[in-house]
Amino acid sequence: MSSFATSDGTKKYAARFAGRAAAGHFREQQGLWLSSIGIGTYLGEADARTDQQYTEAIVAAVEAGANVIDSAINYRLQRSERSVRAALEELARRGFAREEVLICTKGGFLTPDSDMPADVNEYFQREYVATDILREGDVAAGCHSMAPLFIADQLERSGRNLGVETIDVYYLHNPETQLGEVPRKMFNNRVRAAFEFLESAVAATKIRFYGMTTWNAFRQTENAQDYLSLAAMESLARDVAGASHHFRFVQLPCNLGMTEALTRSNQPLDARRVPMVEIANKLGITLVASAALLQGQLSRGLPSFVVSALGLQNDAERALQFVRSTPGITTALVGMSRVEHVRANLALAGVSPASRDEFSRLFERGRTP
Repeated sequence: MSSFATSDGTKKYAARFAGRAAAGHFREQQGLWLSSIGIGTYLGEADARTDQQYTEAIVAAVEAGANVIDSAINYRLQRSERSVRAALEELARRGFAREEVLICTKGGFLTPDSDMPADVNEYFQREYVATDILREGDVAAGCHSMAPLFIADQLERSGRNLGVETIDVYYLHNPETQLGEVPRKMFNNRVRAAFEFLESAVAATKIRFYGMTTWNAFRQTENAQDYLSLAAMESLARDVAGASHHFRFVQLPCNLGMTEALTRSNQPLDARRVPMVEIANKLGITLVASAALLQGQLSRGLPSFVVSALGLQNDAERALQFVRSTPGITTALVGMSRVEHVRANLALAGVSPASRDEFSRLFERGRTP
């Protein structure tokens, strides 16, 4: 598919849900109208049955008001990206344009293709080393690379898997994986080189924006080995492309059990330390929350003060409502491989996010003995 998510296209998408989506479900970021709930494609078996389930779930999600689709080349051995492709093809048949949806994927982890090979080492030697895509020293922790030739190769593969000419958001996948082996100065040089390539990919319209998706990096205390400063990463992008750089998205966990993006002041800003939500807003970087339900762990057994503060029908709705209502979070991603889960979660599209007063009272309740 040609084209990419556009302002007009995403505005048209939001308009489809006039009268059905509550105020606040769609938010404008980077000139695009994005849903407060997005679909993730991480978990599941690498088999045809799961492929079809994801395809059906993605179609159902877009039809129900979620226009943010998240994947990665290593999810289910490249099969999740191909499920996205099948869903996009079906959505086109149902009248949805490519310009209406935000397609996000990631690169960095080495992955086989479709099935686990009998000899993994032989596969990577043949596919990447013999072709000079990966060279000595390019791989860290035995599984991760940000080398420009490797990222270029992964981007091309993802484009084919997804069936799109332009990927809307391309993330470096958990770059902090390298900090256990690589000195920070070398790490920063690797990030800079990756950003240089990604800016060239923007110029070639292979991607529209790039960013980082992380697990620990932006939640950690500053003395942690795998901690990252968002200001430092944004500074690398500015060094590469100036103020008009395209490092505009960061994905990190945020949920009722992992609130650091909002509550931990670990990011330097001038002479202060502020949470991620504040520094991202200052730098014009969109935050996307992963693990909104923490792989289902937060869908049951929530404390009574959360139930009282947020109301709603069940704990899954309350956990998801917390994330989509967090100030500074644009989209809460939920892994959904079943249509019934999509319908249950997207019922919240018709519910306004919690107000700031309601959200603040939630924290006040949490401090009450």
